[in-house]
Amino acid sequence: MDVMTTSDASARSASPTVPPPRPAGLSPVLGRNIDALRERRLREQRTARWQDRVADTITAFAGSMTFVILHAIVFGFWALVNSGLLPIMPRWDESFVILGTSASVEAIFLSTFVLISQNRMQTAADKRADLDLQISLLAEHEVTRLVALTAAIADHLGVTTAVDAEVEELKQDVAPEAVLDEIEGGTGGSRPTEHAAQT
Repeated sequence: MDVMTTSDASARSASPTVPPPRPAGLSPVLGRNIDALRERRLREQRTARWQDRVADTITAFAGSMTFVILHAIVFGFWALVNSGLLPIMPRWDESFVILGTSASVEAIFLSTFVLISQNRMQTAADKRADLDLQISLLAEHEVTRLVALTAAIADHLGVTTAVDAEVEELKQDVAPEAVLDEIEGGTGGSRPTEHAAQT
């Protein structure tokens, strides 16, 4: 066992590669982005209208198990007393009309609060989608510029590859409005592009 361990250690020490070091934590850029997004979310919560904060609080409570348990207790007690199964006090709603009306009114208000919260969530989702789109377009533009720069270097060095026929197309920026028109029209066709300025 000792001989095998020694040989294994020698083989590892003689290996030309070593495993990469474990990262100590998040990269500075990633940590900065997380902090910026967290701060922006907290700022939006602080600047939200009081009506929106009330709607969010009620919606969060209505979606909790506490809300379910509370209603089970209240409705169960109401039903047992007014049906005569729990004769600890006089019945006040033998036909359960009051209970039905109360539940209907509560459902109307809860639905309204949920819709208000969903509208705010949809607005935030639209903002994030716009941000993702802008970042994707910027990344595509940067990659296009890198392709053009790499192609220029290859031409200067006289390097030819099997994908040279595709380079001219890759050196063009994608026109997002043309892509949307193509998707909505459903006519198919070639990749909509606009020529990029050569660097």
